[in-house]
Amino acid sequence: MKVALLSQYFKPEMGAPQNRLYEMMKELQNLGQDVYVITGMPNYPTGSIYEHYKKKFSCNDSVDGIPVKRYWLYTSTSRKALPRFLNMVSFSLTALCATWKLRKGRPDYIIVETPPLTLTVTAWILSKLTGAKLVTNVSDLWPLSAVELGAFSKDSLPYKVLAAIESFAYRHSSFCMGQSEEIVEYIKEHGARDTYLFRNGVDPTRFNGIERTIPKKGLRIVYAGLLGFAQGISDIIRNINFEELGAEFHVYGSGGEKELIENYLAKNPNNGIYYHGSVESTEIPNVLVNADVTLIPLVKNIFGAVPSKIYESMAAGKPIIFSGEGEGQRIVQTNNIGWTTPVKDYEKIKEIIRCLVSNPTMIEEKSKFCQQCAEMKFNRPKQVAALNNFLEQKRIIQ
Repeated sequence: MKVALLSQYFKPEMGAPQNRLYEMMKELQNLGQDVYVITGMPNYPTGSIYEHYKKKFSCNDSVDGIPVKRYWLYTSTSRKALPRFLNMVSFSLTALCATWKLRKGRPDYIIVETPPLTLTVTAWILSKLTGAKLVTNVSDLWPLSAVELGAFSKDSLPYKVLAAIESFAYRHSSFCMGQSEEIVEYIKEHGARDTYLFRNGVDPTRFNGIERTIPKKGLRIVYAGLLGFAQGISDIIRNINFEELGAEFHVYGSGGEKELIENYLAKNPNNGIYYHGSVESTEIPNVLVNADVTLIPLVKNIFGAVPSKIYESMAAGKPIIFSGEGEGQRIVQTNNIGWTTPVKDYEKIKEIIRCLVSNPTMIEEKSKFCQQCAEMKFNRPKQVAALNNFLEQKRIIQ
């Protein structure tokens, strides 16, 4: 079976989608499938194409044995509409240059990652030209997420155009995959012929054999991920003095709030908060194993979104303090893998931390549930194996 992935982002870029897509394709390859990736020149999160890939329209690449074809795209970190639009549309156009390669390779499936939604049109054209079955993998619900973030209203022209593209993609896909139960239910209601729940999940083996190297001298709380405004880490460090609570808060990552965090900590050094900069995905297991618990805030609940940090915390056996709403909150509560608080309820977060400092056995109890949950329910290799079987069955039936 031949499987081609069309995605605007892929390794060596950092990020949860990049890691998820890489592991999906690598596992499919390990299962004996012929895989191929079409993607853009790496540029996330800086918004600048990486040095090795600059001044190229296209290039052949390889990521751990996965063949990759990269095409130029317009890059920008601007939040303005025009640069973001050019970023999406540019790759959707240049990716059409993969037509000859795909016609020659004759893939059974083209899996397209959305957002951006415009790329689903490219994938549909490529599927028609190659005879491949189209699979739309929905990791974020656009244009709904854009409305929830206040980018535009449902009455606006951009929303209506994107909603039309969204409906077209769902209706013309062999089936659609969603990363959460909320996403799957949504795409069912909006025209998808068939759906498949394919969560981010985690590979628990990445955490095997790692021992704690940092001596335990108090409650060590870790956040490792994007430092964006939706996460609200800068608000947490301004509102909670971890040293007074008998704890330490260690922050790893990069993003829009990086400078705010660095500036605040430079002026307020004695609060038990430490910023360590960004880390590679390969370093995450070691970072989490050296923690006692993780803190995962989500200031703005985006329908269908589940922070991938939840799965990594599970695999490391680290209970979660989840501050937010939505499916992420329900996963923590239902599986008994941590504690939840309302959005920006800093007093509740403080209360939980005090309890954990005075009664550390609470952490040990939750830790067992975390590891069991990662192994049995959200094990990514097992999920990819199930997806592989589903693809094989679909290929035969259709």
